[in-house]
Amino acid sequence: MAKVLLSIPDKFLNQIDEVAENEQRTRSELIREALRSYMKRNVVFDVKKNAANAELLDKLLD
Repeated sequence: MAKVLLSIPDKFLNQIDEVAENEQRTRSELIREALRSYMKRNVVFDVKKNAANAELLDKLLD
């Protein structure tokens, strides 16, 4: 597994560590899950946006 160096403000890192501890996860597990959720949400959004754009384009081309 690759390692990544990431700069995060101390206050934010403390919040991340609190959540990780409360959920009994490692910091890495929490950050990986957050990134998965972000990527999934954006892919779904892009699909909806692309469909809306295609529909608009169809209307313009008629």
